[in-house]
Amino acid sequence: MMEIVDFLNGWVWSKALIFLCLGVGLFFSLRSRFAQVRHFGEMIRLMFDGKSSDSGVSSFQALAMTLAGRVGTGNIAGVATAITFGGPGAVFWMWVVAFLGASSAYVESTLGQIYKEKINGEYRGGPAFYIEKGLGMKRYALFFAIATIFACGLLLPGTQSNSIAAGLQNALGIDPNVTAALLAVMLGFIIFGGVKRIASFAEIVVPFMALGYIIVACVVVALNIGQLPHVLSLIVNSAFGLDAGFGAILGMAIQWGVKRGVYSNEAGQGTGPHASSAASVSHPAKQGLVQAFSVYVDTLFVCSATAFMLLITGQYNVQGADGKALFTGIAGVAAGPGYTQTAMENIMPGFGSIFVAVALFFFAFTTIVAYYYIAETNIAYINRKVNRPWLTLVLKFGLMAATVYGSVKTADLAWGLGDLGVGLMAWLNITAILMLQKPAFIALRDYEAQKAKGLDPVFHPEKLGIKNADYWTGHQAEDNLEAERQHGGQPVYEKM
Repeated sequence: MMEIVDFLNGWVWSKALIFLCLGVGLFFSLRSRFAQVRHFGEMIRLMFDGKSSDSGVSSFQALAMTLAGRVGTGNIAGVATAITFGGPGAVFWMWVVAFLGASSAYVESTLGQIYKEKINGEYRGGPAFYIEKGLGMKRYALFFAIATIFACGLLLPGTQSNSIAAGLQNALGIDPNVTAALLAVMLGFIIFGGVKRIASFAEIVVPFMALGYIIVACVVVALNIGQLPHVLSLIVNSAFGLDAGFGAILGMAIQWGVKRGVYSNEAGQGTGPHASSAASVSHPAKQGLVQAFSVYVDTLFVCSATAFMLLITGQYNVQGADGKALFTGIAGVAAGPGYTQTAMENIMPGFGSIFVAVALFFFAFTTIVAYYYIAETNIAYINRKVNRPWLTLVLKFGLMAATVYGSVKTADLAWGLGDLGVGLMAWLNITAILMLQKPAFIALRDYEAQKAKGLDPVFHPEKLGIKNADYWTGHQAEDNLEAERQHGGQPVYEKM
């Protein structure tokens, strides 16, 4: 089976997808006049703005749900894998993907808000919704929905559970079969509770786990601060083939940096819009900017924390395209969480390995929960027309089975299946947002114009020439009009 997965990944993760991810991120950055820089302060403010409602969640809850999907095993095991096959330079290209990808995250998440719907009393949205309503391509939308259910429900969970099992076995000697059973029970409790329970769970766990991990990583860096300038130089030189030791794998540095960067921060992949669409906001651009910030949190903060720990301590390996070792700093340990655990254990004996295992457990488990929500949203999309309630039940048991399966299988197979799922979704979603980018940038200009007037921006799609944004032209329009009256003025509308 591994041969089949590798063959398919060779097609999906061709150079075309690498250039597409970087090129689209750069194009969107230029078109938005680098909104991810200009509105950095606004992103932080909006993160704590707004409250949940009976139908939706708050901006912070939506951010936490998105981070639950973004901050996962890719931030620990994924970084280690990128360094193994791409060298230290892969870290730089992960940063590039994060910076440029923030603009892609803005576009897709804003589109998710514009074309969201209320289904069974809950806000739902995502690529399938905006492909159908924005592009009018129902078959394409259905194909994306099916592909996402398959990717998030069956292919991706195993990557997360495999790293959890490996981490706990390395640190505490817990048998992977025991871990698999524990994950199945915990997962069942969360996913049978609905979107509100998922949001509440993410809101509590995600900030705690990310902050704790970053703090400990900062301690490790501080204890080895003298090595930091050398590590930064190594990353930059290796990224451009200037380092003698890793110059031969420049292409691999870019490929693995982009590959693991997209896997980790998910910008453009199409997963982020699902959670962002659940937020209760007065203007789509608000949540788009919040989701752009989530890419920074994932890659520039959490992934960098892992990378610095590995490179500063020298606890990593690098191998060339031919499989020969270019650098061996941790012999006998497979690429993955074992690198980070060994690095932490060497600095904090008796604590480091266990801490990484616990952090990885929370990182990866919340990601599995986020995968369920994404897949369930696409089933809700399908059920708008065919009404097959049993599909949700099948998803729940299928995802639990995939989680158990991944826990006990090899890491290579788990990661291969995960890469296949990520690549397929990225191709479909990036193509869609390239065709449907205009409404997102119209919304950004409208938001900026209203802010310049000192207003709390509200959204009227019909005045902006945006069609099929049914939610915003329905009862939400009444709420927006009331907000305008309270501010004693009318917003300024600009078309691009």
